[in-house]
Amino acid sequence: MKFTLDIPLGVIAPPGEFQSPDAVREMAQALETAGAAACFVTDHPAPSATWLHANGHDAPDPFTALAFAAAATTRLRLHTNILVLPYRNPFITAKAAATLQVFSGGRLILGVGAGYQQAEFAALGVDFTRRGVLMDEALETIKLAWNGGAVVKTGRNFDAAGNEPRPAPRPQPAVWIGGGSDKAVERAARWGDGWSPFFTAPTLSANNRASAIQDVAHLREKIAVLRDLRAELGRTGPFDIVIAAQAQVREATRAEADRYLQAVGVLAEAGVNWISAGLPHPSRAAYLESAQWFGEEVIVRA
Repeated sequence: MKFTLDIPLGVIAPPGEFQSPDAVREMAQALETAGAAACFVTDHPAPSATWLHANGHDAPDPFTALAFAAAATTRLRLHTNILVLPYRNPFITAKAAATLQVFSGGRLILGVGAGYQQAEFAALGVDFTRRGVLMDEALETIKLAWNGGAVVKTGRNFDAAGNEPRPAPRPQPAVWIGGGSDKAVERAARWGDGWSPFFTAPTLSANNRASAIQDVAHLREKIAVLRDLRAELGRTGPFDIVIAAQAQVREATRAEADRYLQAVGVLAEAGVNWISAGLPHPSRAAYLESAQWFGEEVIVRA
């Protein structure tokens, strides 16, 4: 089992505790030392203020934040969890991702999703009702941009008539498709190198609850469908399935590690090979201690 761990760069208080060059370096290096396979950050360019001040969170630009993490580490992979594709012109996304992939030595995992915040779509000038078709269009266009050479493609908001984006990264970043809906599963089978659903929770928005995984049995059903779709499409290469365990890490004790590993084991039996997780972070020092504990009590025993 591999682990991708949240690096809480969105925490703004107290100033500099998490959002500073020293904080990025210390936390990223702690995760690498602990044996985490990847760190992740999320994406909210212009979230609703109501959401932000209720149960939301800040989100620095993911490519910039992960570039700082990349510079501080050598093996830790860099995971966008998730980047909302419809927010951006796909060539801009392809350029940012390819640049990070090249300068990190091939460590980017581009986790992507269709998004759910209507207010954020409105602020960014993107039609919320078209997010699905924009997502599909972006997935195809990004792959064309990464392949190298001239791209000829007309989209809903662009017209590439022989444009040549660079760099063309080798290897290309892994693409993990987020969401648990039938459409997300189909996208993952067609375009993805991995699938990144999430379990339902009371704090989720209505849109997210509608596409969430209800329980492990539901997850097994979706994985079976995904495998069948990939077989139909002739896609037989490596494929990752990543999800956060329903049991969250609450304290750094052996009993807590045992409880958490039991939940991880159930997911492994269902076909999951990556776990995403957050660590307690009342302070940066506490986060660093949690990372060391997680490496010693969870990662080495998983």
